Amino acid sequence: MSLKKIYNTLFKNYGPQNWWPGDTPFEVMVGAVLTQNTAWLNVERAIHNLVEANALSAETIVAAHPKRLAVWLKPSGYFNIKAKRLKNYCRWYIEQGGYEALLGWPTDELRHGLLSVNGVGPETADDILLYAFDRPVFVIDAYTRRLFRRLGLIEGSEHYEELRRIFETGLRSASDRVQLFNEYHALIVIHAKDVCKTKPNCQVCCLIQACQVKGP
Repeated sequence: MSLKKIYNTLFKNYGPQNWWPGDTPFEVMVGAVLTQNTAWLNVERAIHNLVEANALSAETIVAAHPKRLAVWLKPSGYFNIKAKRLKNYCRWYIEQGGYEALLGWPTDELRHGLLSVNGVGPETADDILLYAFDRPVFVIDAYTRRLFRRLGLIEGSEHYEELRRIFETGLRSASDRVQLFNEYHALIVIHAKDVCKTKPNCQVCCLIQACQVKGP
């Protein structure tokens, strides 16, 4: 089954996901940093704390005392580490001139800049590029590795950049790659989280006919 056919099957089964959940591009960026190693519900709670404290801005986050920021971010887990990472990101973001300035950067240059921030890895950078800046980059995460290994399209141990290239090349003919990549990643997440889990629920899997593993 091709990458596009897998997408079509998932989309038919789940419908549009309307990702990323966030009211502004900056909120999307904050969520991308905080979602590392935690469930999205916990990220929502941390963002709610920032909103309630009137602290959901790069300037306020940079100016906040590290302990206070950590308290706001506590629901997201690893809050002391994430407080440092979020400060690092916001400091860089301000130094580059903010959202409007960064919009003008070429995608490769923007990705390189994001990856230069301490605590921002490839997955976080690509979340930000795709969902905050509408750039056609495919996000690779653990769900993607698990699902497509079971479908027999990858080994699952490939380097992040190799997998990103496989997906972006395989979907290069799409008329709107930003919209496709946006929906595809969201559909992968919901399917792998709810059905193709570590212990999969194969009985309700819409991709079972293409599965090469049919089990963990």
